[in-house]
Amino acid sequence: MEHQQARKSLSVTNLRLKFPNEPTLIFKDLSFSVVPGEKVLLLGPSGCGKSTLLQVLSGIIPKSIEVPLKYDAIQLPESWGFVFQDPDTQFCMPYVDEELAFVLENIQVPRSEMDRRIEKALEMVGLQGIPIHTQIHDLSQGMKQRLALASVLLLQPEVLFLDEPSALLDPDGVEQIWTSVKEVAAEKTVLIVEHKIDQIADWVDRVVLFKDNGEILADGRPADVFRFYKQQLIQYGIWYPKVWEDYLVSPAYLNLKKARGDECLSTHPVLLLEKFNGYRGEKAKIQISHAEVVPGSWIGIIGENGAGKSTFLLALMQLLRTTGQYVLEENTIQWKKRKNPLPKGLSLVFQNPELQFITNSVVDELSFSGRLKGLDEEMLQIKVKKWIERFQLPLNENRHPFQLSLGQKRRLSVATAFMSGGKILLLDEPTFGQDARNTFMILEQLEELRRGGTTIMMVTHDEQIVEHFMTEVWKIDQGILVDVSKRNPPEFRRKEQVYAGTVYSS
Repeated sequence: MEHQQARKSLSVTNLRLKFPNEPTLIFKDLSFSVVPGEKVLLLGPSGCGKSTLLQVLSGIIPKSIEVPLKYDAIQLPESWGFVFQDPDTQFCMPYVDEELAFVLENIQVPRSEMDRRIEKALEMVGLQGIPIHTQIHDLSQGMKQRLALASVLLLQPEVLFLDEPSALLDPDGVEQIWTSVKEVAAEKTVLIVEHKIDQIADWVDRVVLFKDNGEILADGRPADVFRFYKQQLIQYGIWYPKVWEDYLVSPAYLNLKKARGDECLSTHPVLLLEKFNGYRGEKAKIQISHAEVVPGSWIGIIGENGAGKSTFLLALMQLLRTTGQYVLEENTIQWKKRKNPLPKGLSLVFQNPELQFITNSVVDELSFSGRLKGLDEEMLQIKVKKWIERFQLPLNENRHPFQLSLGQKRRLSVATAFMSGGKILLLDEPTFGQDARNTFMILEQLEELRRGGTTIMMVTHDEQIVEHFMTEVWKIDQGILVDVSKRNPPEFRRKEQVYAGTVYSS
């Protein structure tokens, strides 16, 4: 009880913050506070400053990231742990056991207790099955996200900052992660930025709703915010309970499905795989006995974290060694140890968007593939402007891709693939980190590409996307393609339901 009384609130008063080279402030006289033990969910459109606020309240800004800011007063936690959006930024050591042992060493846990604590932490996040001395870079992004949370839970901090801790997880992983957080954080202060809110909407004490300019629009009990601010949630494209139900009766979606029902696709394969294997080192990490892809398909690639989904896409791009028969548009693709060219007609959106960027500005990133294709400068600038506006990217020509929010980085990486115009588009979790408006926008743009003849192969954990957009589903389990199922578009009838907003109309 004495310890509970000694805990301090978390607060900032009249915060102003501005990133270099940006014309406007992110926050203008923002005041925000959290009482000890409170669970707070921050909701808002991508890029509104939610992650930045967590970094200010933890002290990461400006102590580790130098960003100009001013405030009248600030109260930071004495003991805190932070799970970042990008798990690759979280780790200090090369191996799983070394990373977790490093955490325990920093809080002076005796060596004799380490193994037990490490084993329990891995079990809590669903990583108990992996060899403990596994190299972290060999883990999938979802498994890295689990490990990042395990390392933070080992710290046993008074305050948890969780920045989209389940964005890359499969459905079972999402449930497991939040069960673990609820178990260890019952009496802790928790600040959460998250788009997948089904598991926590009834658990948090408060929901703070932000506008796209960083102003607080609403702050209250979850049920009240979701009930009384639904129009604003729709207006700003923010996730809320049952948002998919509203979208599925929107004009945009109904028109999309009507158009799909009228089409006729070729049955001649654009991609053929026979006894196809993709390797990491000497071991085959993906095995496809037989698979065909017809033009205009939208294939959803599903499976648990670490199943081999991302490895499959890398193998198709010949970024990993492959064996077996691989025929792309009637051209046989063979692995060459040296100077192995990328297959023509394929474009890949990596799971980690930063791996994709090769220039120093948003405009140059979008322009790069167009210049390679020989587009004249006037047409190129028209296309670049189109995708910047459609994907809601910063108009500042000097904005470096690494200065974007994670959601903006993801949209930029998808937009660059649209600019490249490949006949087959490989996408690895293209909607993670996105608000509702941008998720639906990306899906609608992909459907437009598909109707134009582009074939899409997309890794996703979102069951709603699989259900309502895919024409075919491939399931990968432990590195093996175990199931291929065709999907006939279901009947879509306008339901007897009033559509509440206009944000989803094309």
